[in-house]
Amino acid sequence: MAKDLILVSHGRFCEELKKSVEMIMGPQDGIHAVALLPEDGPEDFQVKFNETTKGLEEYIVFADLLGGTPCNVVSRLIMEGQDIELYAGMNMPMVIAYLNDALTGTSTNYPEKASEYIVDVKAVLAGMLSDEDE
Repeated sequence: MAKDLILVSHGRFCEELKKSVEMIMGPQDGIHAVALLPEDGPEDFQVKFNETTKGLEEYIVFADLLGGTPCNVVSRLIMEGQDIELYAGMNMPMVIAYLNDALTGTSTNYPEKASEYIVDVKAVLAGMLSDEDE
């Protein structure tokens, strides 16, 4: 994998997302999770983030929520001059797309990929049923 992937989130969402992706894609040494726990403040989270990224040459960050502490801490690092690629609103399709890109040497528009999988399933099924009726 060319770049490591850092998942940041409120609570253990990032850790569990990594585990869920690994159920599908197998073990992933290049994915790291940094969780903001209830007892952590922004400074604590930044220390954990810096410890995780120390020694990594290139990485990309997926955050759970725009405007939340994990995203804001990384945003502050960007505003201080660090060259970090950061996307908010992470979901499993984004992470899988990232891994597929690493395997195939392609590049994905992550915000587009994330929203592509937000679907009203009931409406899709209703459309399928109405197509069958015709």
